[in-house]
Amino acid sequence: MNQPSLPSLMGVFAHPDDESLLAGGVLAQHHAAGARTSVVTTTWTADSHRAPELAEALNVLGAGAPRLLGYADARNPASAPDGAVRLVDAPLDEAVGRLVAHIREVRPDIVIGHDALGQLTGHPDHRRAHQITLLAVEAAGLPHLHPDAGEPWQPAALYAATHSRSGVGRLGPLLQSVGKTLLTVPEAYVTTTVDVSPWAAVKMEAILAHRSEAARERPLPGLLARLPEPERDEIISTEYFTRLTPGPAPGDPHRLVG
Repeated sequence: MNQPSLPSLMGVFAHPDDESLLAGGVLAQHHAAGARTSVVTTTWTADSHRAPELAEALNVLGAGAPRLLGYADARNPASAPDGAVRLVDAPLDEAVGRLVAHIREVRPDIVIGHDALGQLTGHPDHRRAHQITLLAVEAAGLPHLHPDAGEPWQPAALYAATHSRSGVGRLGPLLQSVGKTLLTVPEAYVTTTVDVSPWAAVKMEAILAHRSEAARERPLPGLLARLPEPERDEIISTEYFTRLTPGPAPGDPHRLVG
């Protein structure tokens, strides 16, 4: 039986590994169905040690080569050996313009990014990436904004990867066990819940490609790597999203649609 046709996806995430952890399943799902997929990463530069890991993870997911905005992680100077400015310190219009250029080049049907809370832990890079993505998705379709960034293109939909309290499940205690915060959205904000269990093995392979994080104790890749497979698969086999167009809006409750 043929899979239904699926729209093209672009993920926009703050750090290498966010794409695999938050949307690795839908990226693999859409790639398997023949849809174009890509990922823009807002922090960690091409000469950092995590860039090759990101390239490997994206290859596993079928999401092409890394697309880097070239900013530094707010909490890690090693993210930019070339001395690039931190994402949280970058001029907003500059960062939006860099992302607009990628959107106009790739021309995705759907863009996926972080939620407004900063993805469970409230990392400042996650929140800044959310703000930039909101602005860039709208700006990409307006010819008078960032005219040097390519021909205008308006994605059909923007989704924020997110978690409600009920959707956190075993992930909550896992993060709290290493002292991390747990920020969740109201249940009504989750408009789309995708079963990605058929792609769980691919998703986990992509997560583990981020070897420097999987080798550490506190980052989520490391926490997942040390779990028994059934418990790990339970955590990674469902992905949650809020459709933002520009606020929570109805769509198909079980898959991403443009």
